[in-house]
Amino acid sequence: MSIIHTIHSPHDLRQLPTTKLPEVAASIRQFMLETLNLAGGHLGAGLGAVELAIALHYVFNTPDDHLIWDVGHQAYPHKILTGRRDKLHTIRQKDGLAPFPRREESPYDAFGVGHSSTSISAGLGMSLANKLTGNKNQVISVIGDGAMSAGMAFEALNHAGDLKADLLVILNDNDMSISGNVGALSNYFARILSSKVYTSVRKSGKEVLKRIPPVWEFARKTEEHLKGMIVPGTLFEEMGFNYIGPVDGHDLHTLVKTLQNVKELKGPQLVHAITRKGKGYPPAEADPIKYHGVTKGFYHTVASENVIPLAPKPKMPTYSEIFGDWLCEMAKVEPRLVAITPAMCEGSGLTRFAKEFPQRYFDVAIAEQHSVTLAAGLACEKMKPVVAIYSTFLQRAYDQLIHDVALQNLPVLFAIDRAGLVGGDGPTHNGSFDLSYLRPIPNMIIMAPSDANECRHMLYTGLMACSPAAVRYPRGSGPMVTLDETCHVLPIGKAQIIRQGEHIVLLSFGSMLASATIVAEKLNATLVNMRFVKPLDEALIVALAKDHPVIVTIEENVIIGGAGEGVNACLLAHGCQNQVINLGIPDHFVEHALPEEMLISCKLDPVSILASIQEKVRNHSCHSRFSALESQSAIENT
Repeated sequence: MSIIHTIHSPHDLRQLPTTKLPEVAASIRQFMLETLNLAGGHLGAGLGAVELAIALHYVFNTPDDHLIWDVGHQAYPHKILTGRRDKLHTIRQKDGLAPFPRREESPYDAFGVGHSSTSISAGLGMSLANKLTGNKNQVISVIGDGAMSAGMAFEALNHAGDLKADLLVILNDNDMSISGNVGALSNYFARILSSKVYTSVRKSGKEVLKRIPPVWEFARKTEEHLKGMIVPGTLFEEMGFNYIGPVDGHDLHTLVKTLQNVKELKGPQLVHAITRKGKGYPPAEADPIKYHGVTKGFYHTVASENVIPLAPKPKMPTYSEIFGDWLCEMAKVEPRLVAITPAMCEGSGLTRFAKEFPQRYFDVAIAEQHSVTLAAGLACEKMKPVVAIYSTFLQRAYDQLIHDVALQNLPVLFAIDRAGLVGGDGPTHNGSFDLSYLRPIPNMIIMAPSDANECRHMLYTGLMACSPAAVRYPRGSGPMVTLDETCHVLPIGKAQIIRQGEHIVLLSFGSMLASATIVAEKLNATLVNMRFVKPLDEALIVALAKDHPVIVTIEENVIIGGAGEGVNACLLAHGCQNQVINLGIPDHFVEHALPEEMLISCKLDPVSILASIQEKVRNHSCHSRFSALESQSAIENT
């Protein structure tokens, strides 16, 4: 039996001698590879953080001591060590383990995460709470080097240093390999700089030298320069942190010894650990981007000579790929076009653009606020900026969207990926709110394509617009369609009637058109592809209201504040008395599952949409006007 199967909690881990810890690390890596081969999930970051997770739980008394993981991609070893090993195969699946640390899931998950760069702020809050309540428990915030590119992380560091808070920050730096400068000598310095002797001498020496100002100033500068040569920690020291490192993040002996020393120190401490993303699995080490997340069957996949592989079924490129190709086409004919992304090059489909137009490509790192205001500055100088960003990440730049772009009516195009329900990443990554938070902003044009071809035309429309424009599209691929060779500008605010029917009109926004088409056929309803969420095609809505007593809106966005409420306001403003049924994401966070399972849970699949309409029409006071619906006995077989 593998040693990992004897560890059911960090308490069991702490009973082992340190000499056994490398065996634990090897066991965790093998378990992760075998389990994620069956289930899929985030791999590379977790493989790189195995020793960190072991050392932190070994040295600190978790869960009483609070351990906070930033983002959470690297937290799989943490979940394995904290009683969730036997459920790891359910991660990111319906009713399974959450993809990231989550307070409701385990007492060892001190803070729920999913978006980057929050761990230091949360840790500082817990540290201050300990001080105010007299609690002696310790707080440890783990943050990656990528997450350190966000302003929020530096705001928290600055505040913690100013308050001299008792907070330990672990900088998990996996952006570089462990080279010569992070070997025995650096590990030696890490142990020395974290030791009680060094700390005591340093403190008492400073107290003496402060009484002799010229000597004190010389000693202070000398210490800064010497420490700057030994470790790259001058920045953190200037922010009030005692910097320790860099330390080999895969050397358990050094990690444990360093953390044991740091555990005894007061005030802000920062341990800089160098790790390798994908550690222990050569393909992941060689290509950490590819193996950041994996699907089932990635490991030990060997094709048999006797098996003829099935030809893949044809499918549309993903919306991200459609966007990336469109962007390159436009860049060839529009020299003012520039692309901006907050650290989502691959995810947003910008890899090709970055290679073909490197001078016009700007990856601003995890800095969503900066990405939006950067675009505003470019637009001021007659450039045509396109911000490629996930729906859930644009939430982090809302003030900049309003104040720096919309208020100045600057022509910035927002290509909003991952709109709607995204699947295994769950509520932290669902794009459930963009229509609701974009609709109230003046000057915004908001479009939602029903397929890839329409997406291209909308992107072009937004690029040519004289005001801010947003095109929101879902994760993955849309229905099979033929792509037009050239793009054209759509009439702003004009919808498209797909089919004529009776009594009921379905107003479909974006990704819901395929399901709405099925329902419209069953009900013999009029179907409209709304295309524009803002401005709405009010003239068409009012005209249809005269002949259709029931109006149904369907969107993959929360109902509250969404496109449907825009339709409601339009009907009210024009004195229409129709029965209105708004269908969309309900007023709760939708848990991780397959996208189709999430739609069913929100009653946005064709069968549920049909049932909702039937039920609400049947219960309406004027249900007799729609007796034709009662005869649809075959509807449930959709």
